[in-house]
Amino acid sequence: MARHLYTFFRSSTSYRMRIMLAYKRLDYQPHYVSLPKMEHRESGYRDLNPQGLVPLLIEDGRGYIQTLAVIEYLDEIYPEPPLMPKTPQERAYVRAFSQIISCDIHPLNNVRVLKRLKSQFGADEAATNEWYAHWIAEGLSSLEEYVAREGRSGRFALGDSVTMADTCLVPQIFNAQRFGCPVDVYPKLMAVFDNCMKLPAFTETQPSTQPDAF
Repeated sequence: MARHLYTFFRSSTSYRMRIMLAYKRLDYQPHYVSLPKMEHRESGYRDLNPQGLVPLLIEDGRGYIQTLAVIEYLDEIYPEPPLMPKTPQERAYVRAFSQIISCDIHPLNNVRVLKRLKSQFGADEAATNEWYAHWIAEGLSSLEEYVAREGRSGRFALGDSVTMADTCLVPQIFNAQRFGCPVDVYPKLMAVFDNCMKLPAFTETQPSTQPDAF
């Protein structure tokens, strides 16, 4: 089966996708799209993905975008090993955990938002970093409280099995660390992060291992 992944090493959403593909042992041909060089905005790439964002997965000629949708799609097509739990209650928890990151934290701190703060509102580096740190703190603190309240975490976000929630958490922690945000104040999340980083699917796909990082 022909499978292609359009990715950028520092993109947290691309990292999510790489984790998922590695965890499921799904081979793919990587294509590196430089965000700093604005390659994602070029007409050739937008012909493949009208959003002009990464990642983009193409499988047998059909394009798939938006990581949470792609992860659930591939989990249905390739159910082993699973990334979504079996019960409706557990799936709701995993989706909520994932969406706190993908819908509430990540969009506010996306590179294009930070650039817009600078270009439209004149925010300097210190102001954009403060913006970033504020939304990281608000998002991760609420996620830490949610995990504590639900009492469903174990080695991973849900018990002792890797799920979509873990593929979202690890890249977000990487980004928080890159921007110098304190993360030790989230012990439950960091325990999950540390356990994830013992697995090849997470370590071998991290940003520093990618060919386009050099």
